[in-house]
Amino acid sequence: MPLKRAQHDSHPSRDLELNPVFSREPVKVPRHALPRGEMEPETAYQLVHDELMLDGNARLNLATFVSTWAEPQALRLMGECAEKNMIDKDEYPQTAELETRCVHMLARLWNAPDSRRAVGCSTTGSSEAAMLGGLALKRRWQHRRGAGGTAAKPNLVMGINVQVCWEKFADYFDVEARYVPMEGDRYHLSPEAAVELCDENTIGVVAVLGSTFDGSYEPVAELAAALDDLEERTGLDIPIHVDGASGAMIAPFLDPDLVWDFRLPRVASINTSGHKFGLVMPGVGWALWRDEQALPDDLVFHVNYLGGDMPTFALNFSRPGAQVVAQYYNFLRLGFDGYRRVQQTCRDVATRLAGEIAELGPFELITDGSQTPVFAFRVREGIDAFSVFDVSASLRERGWLVPAYTFPANRTDLSVLRIVARNGFSHDLADLLLADLKRVLERLERQSGPQRDADDAGGFAHGAETKNPKRPGRH
Repeated sequence: MPLKRAQHDSHPSRDLELNPVFSREPVKVPRHALPRGEMEPETAYQLVHDELMLDGNARLNLATFVSTWAEPQALRLMGECAEKNMIDKDEYPQTAELETRCVHMLARLWNAPDSRRAVGCSTTGSSEAAMLGGLALKRRWQHRRGAGGTAAKPNLVMGINVQVCWEKFADYFDVEARYVPMEGDRYHLSPEAAVELCDENTIGVVAVLGSTFDGSYEPVAELAAALDDLEERTGLDIPIHVDGASGAMIAPFLDPDLVWDFRLPRVASINTSGHKFGLVMPGVGWALWRDEQALPDDLVFHVNYLGGDMPTFALNFSRPGAQVVAQYYNFLRLGFDGYRRVQQTCRDVATRLAGEIAELGPFELITDGSQTPVFAFRVREGIDAFSVFDVSASLRERGWLVPAYTFPANRTDLSVLRIVARNGFSHDLADLLLADLKRVLERLERQSGPQRDADDAGGFAHGAETKNPKRPGRH
């Protein structure tokens, strides 16, 4: 959640003024203080509604991985469950039962050795789920170190392309973050470089199935093999957590032969976003561990649940149950084949649009959308009239939100645009985007040089929610 400081210098100082239709007398409403009295519900609604018109159109937001469309039936169920608190499992036992069913469904989807022994939970999103995975890794490392403890600081190895939640995890829970930088045309972690950073205090290695920078899968099986070799040579047994925020709901349906999940014994835990390619409105995530041994029991709280034991593990306490219900609805509604068709359509839109953008001439693809339905592209060498930041700003004039940002170490020289083809971004919308891109190029190519750079991204800065401005958020 972005931190909002109580500073208003950049905001209008005038009070809100009520439309005279709603009142015979002029009425002003303070912006930054509670009004003294009440107002009619329709009046309050209209004030809020009018301000929200300044937001972008979520369906045209090609920056976000988060679902922006849902079936009316899913929205109806969410409305019916809006008041249900997910933590109150004894008061809402059937909602808790649906959560358990979703965990078992994901365990089967991700090839847990025994789906009945896999443990997991829902979360507010995959960022919370990733932190739970990291906490379990740290606690298992502490157990391995024994009762005597150690003065050494634990470390976590990952690619520099990880989402900011991993930086937060390391900072909040006192873990050293060891990043594998990008090199050349490698935009994520390499197994060899990751292993070189491991030692006896490494709690685990994070592999990303669907990098937020370019949509590419990290080589989880190759990483597991490299860690197997490390264990044979040194005795170090280092587990893997797969951050599958997007890819964990893509690969099972479109890339069934890709081995990245619990089929690899070294994969201890996996997280995903139900509100991304799980097709649920925000916010819900999922965290799963391959078995009880992968999740230390001393991290789990046990709640008396209708006379039985209901284990819970989460950072948040009160949170809505509506999204969990919507996730179960989607699993029932679509089934395996329905998810496969939806995800294949997303990938088809991404790969076709990527190819047509490449054919325009000024752009060079970094990825083509053939893994997660996400692709990144840059302005070709020798194109000096405009920058990716000019393209992003020009497309925004037509309502399209296409992020432009710079890659992290050691490729800070590389600036790209990225498009996420979510469910609801159809071939027709892709055609409209392409037509608008062609129109803005006609103007941009007449410029004498780039008009914008990374410092001009303004409120649309892709890395706004991270301490490192060159790392994208998970949104």
